[in-house]
Amino acid sequence: MEKLRMNREILRIALPNIVSNITVPLMGIAATAIAGHWGNDSAATIGSLAIGVSIFNFIYWNCSFVRMGTSGLTAQAFGAGDFSECTHMLVRAVAVALMLGLLIIIFQYPLGEAALWLMNGSEMTRAYYYTRIWAVPAGILLFGLNGWYNGMQNAMIPMCTAITVNIIHILVSLWFAFGRDMGIVGIAYGSVVAQWSGVTLSLLLLFIFYRRRLTRIDWRRTIDLTALRRFFAVNRDIILRTLCIVAVYTFFTGASARMDDTALLAVNTLLLQLFTLFSYMNDGFAYAAEALTGRFIGARNEGALRDCLKRCLLWGTAVSLLFVGIYVGWWHELVGIFVDRDAADADRIVFLAGEYIGWIIAIPLASAMPFIMDGIMVGATHSRIMRNSMFWSTVAYFAIFYTLYGVIGNNALWLAFTLYMFLRGVLQYFMTDRLRVIYRMAAAEPHRTR
Repeated sequence: MEKLRMNREILRIALPNIVSNITVPLMGIAATAIAGHWGNDSAATIGSLAIGVSIFNFIYWNCSFVRMGTSGLTAQAFGAGDFSECTHMLVRAVAVALMLGLLIIIFQYPLGEAALWLMNGSEMTRAYYYTRIWAVPAGILLFGLNGWYNGMQNAMIPMCTAITVNIIHILVSLWFAFGRDMGIVGIAYGSVVAQWSGVTLSLLLLFIFYRRRLTRIDWRRTIDLTALRRFFAVNRDIILRTLCIVAVYTFFTGASARMDDTALLAVNTLLLQLFTLFSYMNDGFAYAAEALTGRFIGARNEGALRDCLKRCLLWGTAVSLLFVGIYVGWWHELVGIFVDRDAADADRIVFLAGEYIGWIIAIPLASAMPFIMDGIMVGATHSRIMRNSMFWSTVAYFAIFYTLYGVIGNNALWLAFTLYMFLRGVLQYFMTDRLRVIYRMAAAEPHRTR
C-alpha cells in the first residue's frame, strides 16, 4: 500500500506537469510546421525560425533560475508547514521576475543585435526577434508563478495555464501567419498574446484558490538578508549551470548553421524538436522529484524520500524506453509533420533525417537519469552539485565536437550532445555519494542546505 501511495503521489504531480511540458514542444512543433508550410522555401523559413527560437531559448533558459530556485525553497517551506515563508517566496519570485523582464526590455537592442550577429540571423529572424521580445517579461513571470505552484505541490494550475497559452499561441499564430500573411513574424505575435494571457490566468487562479492560505506580507521578512542570501546563492549556481545549457544548445544550432547547408540546419532543428518532445515529458517526473524531494526534506521524512527518489528514477527510465520505441517505429511520420511534401527540398530533408535518426533513438537512453537527478538537486537545493556536474559535462561536449568534427562531420555534433546528456546524470549521482548526501538532509536533525 505504501508503494502504491507513493506512486500515486508522484503521478499526481508528474502527470499534470507532463501535460504542461508537452504543450511547450508541441508549440514549437506547431510553429515549425507553420514555418515549413509558409512560402516556397521551407528550409530557409524553418532555419530562420530555428535561429530566432534559439535566441529566446538563450534568454529564457538564463532566467529559468526563477522557477527552479523558487520551486525547491517553496517545497521545503511547504514540507515544514511554514506557510508564511511560502507567501514570502512568492513575493520574492514575482519581484525578481519583474526586474528581469524590465531589464531585458530596456536592453533588447544590444542583446538582439549581438545574438543575430553570433547566430548568423537573417532579416526574417530579426523581425521575429523584435516582435517576440515583448513576450519575455510575461514568460519570466510565469517561471516564478509556476515554480511556486510546483513547490506548493500543485501541478494543476500550471497545467491549465500551459494548455491555455498554447491553444492561444497556435490559433493566433495561424491567423497572423496565414490570415495576415506575416510568416514567422505572425508566430512571434502569437507568443506575445499567449504569454500575457497566461500571466493573467495564473494570477486569477492564484487569487481564487490561495487568497485564504497566503499570510500577510511582512516586507521586512521578504527582504530578510538571510533568506535573500539563500535564495540568491541557490539561484547563482543555477544561473551558472543554465549558462552551460544555453552554450550547448546555442552552439548546436550555430554549428548547424555554419555547415553551409540549409537542409542540414533544418534536419538538425527537426530532430532536436523530437528530442525536446521526450525531454519535456521526462521533465514531468523531474518536477515531481523537485516538489517531493523538497517536501520530504522539509518534513524530515527520510524513509519517504528514499522511496520517492527510487521510484522517480524508475519512472524516468520507463519514459525513456517508451520514446525509444516511438522513435524506432514512427520517426518517418514524425519528421513528415514538419515538412511540406510539395516543397522543392522536402525529399532531401527527409533523406538526411534518416541518416541521423539513430542519434535521436539513442539519446533517450543516455538521458534517462539526468532529468530526474536535476529535479532531485533542485528540490534539495543542492545547486552547487548541479553547477559542477554541468560544467564538466559541457567541457566534454566541446572537447568531443572539436576533436571529431573534422573526421565524422555532423555526427560529431550528435555524439557530443548524447555524451553530454549522459555525463550530467552520472556525475550528479556520484557527486552525491550515490544520493546518500540527499538522504541525510531528511534526517531527524535539521541540516543546512546549499
